[in-house]
Amino acid sequence: MPELPEVETVRRGLMPAMLGARVEKVELRRPDIRFPFPASFANRLTGRRIVDMSRRAKYLLFQLDSDETLIAHLGMSGSFRIERTAVSTPGNFLRERSKDSKHDHVALTLDNGCVVVYNDPRRFGFMDLATTSALADHPRLSGLGAEPLGPEFNAHFLAKLFAGARTSLKAGLLDQKRIAGLGNIYACEALFRARLAPSRQARILADARGAPTRAAAAIAEAIRNVLEEAIEAGGSTLRDHRQANGEFGYFQHVFKVYDREGLRCVRERCRGIVARVAHSGRSTFYCPVCQQ
Repeated sequence: MPELPEVETVRRGLMPAMLGARVEKVELRRPDIRFPFPASFANRLTGRRIVDMSRRAKYLLFQLDSDETLIAHLGMSGSFRIERTAVSTPGNFLRERSKDSKHDHVALTLDNGCVVVYNDPRRFGFMDLATTSALADHPRLSGLGAEPLGPEFNAHFLAKLFAGARTSLKAGLLDQKRIAGLGNIYACEALFRARLAPSRQARILADARGAPTRAAAAIAEAIRNVLEEAIEAGGSTLRDHRQANGEFGYFQHVFKVYDREGLRCVRERCRGIVARVAHSGRSTFYCPVCQQ
């Protein structure tokens, strides 16, 4: 499933074509994706201008000039591609995407000559419309935790969040009610950078007085750095993810531990071998020697 860097990469790739554009036509090629489209979905989008584009956790948010926001989730295999009509606009895709029409479920024709197509072979993604002024109360968004790239995300925040927590570091970092958008890949990579074992208790991020520890400072910095670097690299393409221009992400080429089970640790002078264990039903990759 695309994680925060992949979703943010898609948002940035779509902005040149979509931000400020008016939706002239909406084509729905099936009545649902993962869930049915909301009532009058096409009519509520048609004629509306996209005035803002943001991201919350792993959700794309397209704010319309009608006090409604289009919420889109990519699921396992969802992607957007930008096609052009007669008008020359940004958004040419450089690599071929799936052109099988049975996987093209939504097409938005914009007034700037772009057609934005949502393609989803597995159909785990979905779209919804919500009142913008009440967006924070939407069932998909209301229980989400802090954004790991937000200004408040630091060692003090993590110490307060996990003081006395009875969960492992890995499970705590993946808890979307605590931290929104951080997924399995980047939690593994951040824990490696911070030299912290994923099985350690999350309460080590706060001392007896509730103040942040060195571990809290290390993991806060590692999370921010790994996410920013992944976004700069266009995300990670393991199976389905591509950027809006059709290019693959390439952060997977610099993984330090994720999907490297049995290989030597890349840290200089470390003789560890990357191991894989299960945490919360997901594979966790780490170095048992330098992550303590």
